Amino acid sequence: MKAIGIVLAGGKNEKLGELTKNRALAAMPVGGCYRCLDFALSSLSSSGVGKIAVMTQYNSRSLHDHLSSSKWWDLGRKHGGLFIFSPYQTDSDSYWFRGTADSIYQNISFLKRSNEQYVVISSGDIVYKLDFNTILERHEKSGADITIVYKEDNGLDTSNYGVLTLDENENVVDFEEKPLEPQTNLISTGIYVIQRTLLIKLLEIIIPEGRYDIVKDIFIRYRKRLKITGFKFEGYWRAINTIDAYFSANMDFLKKEVRDLFTKRFPYIETKPKDEPPAKYNSGAVALDCLVGSGSIINSYILHSILFRKIYTGENSKIINSIIMERSLIGNNCYVENAIIDKEVVLSDGKEIIGAPGAPVIISKGSVI
Repeated sequence: MKAIGIVLAGGKNEKLGELTKNRALAAMPVGGCYRCLDFALSSLSSSGVGKIAVMTQYNSRSLHDHLSSSKWWDLGRKHGGLFIFSPYQTDSDSYWFRGTADSIYQNISFLKRSNEQYVVISSGDIVYKLDFNTILERHEKSGADITIVYKEDNGLDTSNYGVLTLDENENVVDFEEKPLEPQTNLISTGIYVIQRTLLIKLLEIIIPEGRYDIVKDIFIRYRKRLKITGFKFEGYWRAINTIDAYFSANMDFLKKEVRDLFTKRFPYIETKPKDEPPAKYNSGAVALDCLVGSGSIINSYILHSILFRKIYTGENSKIINSIIMERSLIGNNCYVENAIIDKEVVLSDGKEIIGAPGAPVIISKGSVI
């Protein structure tokens, strides 16, 4: 493919509270076995993008561990492959990434040493599957400088998203970032296509001016000077930008049509595999409308929940409408409902963790209760 990929995975999001205290947002566990970043990497790779840069910054250790081998996304190759960029100090520059545009600018040599005509940029904290070939074809035919992938959605709080206004030819006439009173329900997905040389030119203009954000300082600021078009995405898409959004995206995997989209329809979403035995259900265990990860040992009643790998649940316990992350232990006679239990939590016998519908309780990583 005549495009390189850039995945923006360095953002800091405090809206997820304890869940992102020790991990990057793009490293959030999703759907029982994935990391959020997997969806962007898999979509780019399966579309023929063989050269992808991942921009990391905050709490990036777990992301670097996850990306330690590029072969899982078919990016282990001589030419191209997977590149991981973090802030680093030089004699002339000791800054951390000051924004999304700055993260690319500090690694602008990646763009300048590439030969591909286009750059596909994707956020690393969204759950989706997309064929980028269709977007590139449309981008070329329209003669656009920039294409922004958008969704039409009435059910989301637009104050958490960029909102587009389009004309009859799907040209962007306005772009508001997280407006309180949006003019439309057309939400930017955080996926963009731009010509490589144009991106280099714009970065070299805005960064010396102290402008560091790719949306506010390029897309919004230049919306009248450049031809920016929209591409309507009809498929599944969720942004992991709030606790409620994270909880809902995981629970969507309990729906057969969503689960089949990612696991049974080629191209599949790939991830770094874990070599554990299948989950074991002991006598008396009941699991209804659940996903249970490999290596788990289940002795409990589980309903409408997501359990990641290597979970142990004790006898006479109940887990309802909850997310349990890997290597957590639920003791005997426990009751868990409307909760997100992070990694390596130990819940002692007889304990109750109960949240309200739509407002799950969060138990921090490594807690012993």
